[in-house]
Amino acid sequence: MSGAQRKTWTSRIGFVLASAGAAVGLGAIWKFPYMAGTNGGSAFLFPYILMTLTVGAALLIAEVALGRAGRGGIVTAYRNLAGRAWVPAGYLGVLTGFLVLCFYSAIGGWTLAYFAEAVTGSGLIADQKELGAHFGAFVSDPVLALGFQWLFLLINGLIVALDVTKGIERISKVLMPLLFVMMLVLIGRGLMLPGATAGLEFLFRFDPSAFTWSALLQAMGFTFFSLCVGCGCMLTYGSYLDKGSNLVGGCLWITFLAVVSSILGGLMIMPSVFAFGLDPTAGPGLTFITMPAVFAQLPFGQFFAVIFYLCIVVAAVTSSVSMIEIVVAFLVDEHRLSRSAAAMLATLALAIVGALPCLSFGKLSDITFFGGKTIFDMFDFFTSNISLPIGGLIILWLAGQKCWPMIRDDISQNGNLSVGTLKFLRIMMIGFSPILVTIVLISGLL
Repeated sequence: MSGAQRKTWTSRIGFVLASAGAAVGLGAIWKFPYMAGTNGGSAFLFPYILMTLTVGAALLIAEVALGRAGRGGIVTAYRNLAGRAWVPAGYLGVLTGFLVLCFYSAIGGWTLAYFAEAVTGSGLIADQKELGAHFGAFVSDPVLALGFQWLFLLINGLIVALDVTKGIERISKVLMPLLFVMMLVLIGRGLMLPGATAGLEFLFRFDPSAFTWSALLQAMGFTFFSLCVGCGCMLTYGSYLDKGSNLVGGCLWITFLAVVSSILGGLMIMPSVFAFGLDPTAGPGLTFITMPAVFAQLPFGQFFAVIFYLCIVVAAVTSSVSMIEIVVAFLVDEHRLSRSAAAMLATLALAIVGALPCLSFGKLSDITFFGGKTIFDMFDFFTSNISLPIGGLIILWLAGQKCWPMIRDDISQNGNLSVGTLKFLRIMMIGFSPILVTIVLISGLL
């Protein structure tokens, strides 16, 4: 698809909300609370905020700038900007987005199932041991697990098939404000509980004794996860951004919303967990095992459970459509498929390959690699620890070095950005950010 034919966002707010939806995702509501819980609360939160507003913002600006200048998905943009030698790096981005959605869609299926249980009231169980057994039975049931995963993928495929403006942008304009409203309702209810202030202290009162290098590394890694950078989805969204839009301003808004949503995600969960004397270090099961026990003990608990799991569904969908868009844009740009055909093919491929990590909790649980990692764990490990950091380094190198003359004026809005700010951004792209991404990459492999 040529630059002249390429669709663009109808408004800046459309781009910001769609991109914020990509960034917020399950990271804010599912991953951030349990990572904060297992890494000392504020000892994780404060480094995450600092890293996101500096290194993360620079990487996001670099990725979006490459997309707008390259006028295509990640493969097309890399070829247009840097030549055919960089096409394999683009393929790595497409593969990363595909593999992330393969296991991400399994969790998305879980959110749909728990939303359905919240609506019927069947999932409100006070006993955490019983909830743990209930969760284990669900994820190990191939019919239920695959059925909800495929339903989740179908929803994504239908949204992406509708086009950028009619599908992704329109749904983001509705769902993102709804998400924030629902989060505020749940936070308000949680803060009214006796003992909720202990959750606030855990998140916001810095305890030097809780600080560890592990928490710092985890915060650095989560920065890239929370902004959805490194795989090319923000590059793809940037390719739909018209030349007149304020690129840096839009990216700073996205960064701000990503940080705010993570904090809100923590506020949704931690006050309630502490109020009921539950374990904040429950890990990934915090959302699916601990929180149902909270709602089972709350007055009007079913109502709040419905809102909570609807929040997670909305966050999961707005994020996952950005990852399937990477694959769809590749098929449209490189292979000239229609958008509907590309969406159908991508959804089918994801359903087939995504079945492997989904079934790793049941039928395929005996298949393990490298010290007991399941297929699900391997998909997560490869993308989070290897391909995403490598993708981030490639983006930083291209933006800060090879393609800087082509994107400099784009970033500065033809001189509207101060020289000092422009220099700072480039220093972050070629100096500080690559160092930190490399640290994340090495630590993830050790």
